[in-house]
Amino acid sequence: MAEPDPYRVLGVSKNAADAEIKRAFRKKARQFHPDRNPDNASAEAKFKQVQAAYDKIGTAQGRREYDQQQQMANMFGGSQSGMGGAGFEDVLGQMFGGGGRRGGQFSGMGGSPFGSQGRGRQQPQQSQRPKGRDINVSIDITTEQAADGGNFSFTFKRLKPNPAGTMEAKSVTLQTQLKAGVTHGTIKRMKGQGNDHPQGDSGDVILTVRIDAGEGRFWDGEVLVQEVKTPYSTLALGGKVKVTLPSGKEGLLKVPANTQVGDRRRMSKAGLGGGDLDLEFVLIEHEKLSKEQTKALESLRESGL
Repeated sequence: MAEPDPYRVLGVSKNAADAEIKRAFRKKARQFHPDRNPDNASAEAKFKQVQAAYDKIGTAQGRREYDQQQQMANMFGGSQSGMGGAGFEDVLGQMFGGGGRRGGQFSGMGGSPFGSQGRGRQQPQQSQRPKGRDINVSIDITTEQAADGGNFSFTFKRLKPNPAGTMEAKSVTLQTQLKAGVTHGTIKRMKGQGNDHPQGDSGDVILTVRIDAGEGRFWDGEVLVQEVKTPYSTLALGGKVKVTLPSGKEGLLKVPANTQVGDRRRMSKAGLGGGDLDLEFVLIEHEKLSKEQTKALESLRESGL
């Protein structure tokens, strides 16, 4: 049975910033914590599932390792062994991003895995040199850094040849310049900075920019979503709630009667860098109720609400 997707368990997208994952974990852990759900087997199971998901992607290193494992699993058809039933030539071709049986790079009787020809029938020369596999890398920046732009460094591992004549994963640090107003999900391709190929050119680095939107905000694709904490009475009866936009501007948001938790209101050009902003209604959680609030809720329960 396949293990649950940790991103889905925590309720975040795969391009969420690391800080957003931490906030999502705290929220889920608080929701399903055994102290808040005594004698609730379902909540306990969900709490353990949330903890297991965070153990996989809760740290930057752990997340990189998990994402790389998923990429390898997809590369080899999801096989746990990583081979997926592929032959030796196929595996090498997939590892280094070129060749394989179709191109003839590893074909031929007695052919070397890094050679272009075998001892058998002459193979036609390829019109394009083999290329190392591209590397997907992400960089997290704050909203202030996104607004200002600048130079940012990031570290990753790439396959490079060593003196023994084999390929070795080595740590590399690069710098990239981001323009002011860079948006979440921006992708930059850095030519020749990916995995080396023993007989060809290096692959590329594909860098994805992830913007940490801050507490109470998260990304849904390219749209910024901001939580609007709302009392139950306002959701049911309607009213107004105070909202502070990413720009710092404050205002009162009208809440229609019978608004449901999870309903959204889109504000055009109110997000970061002039993008759209979705306001999502969430219920205010009270750690402790006053006597008056408890009495009012008991009256509501008696009335059928």
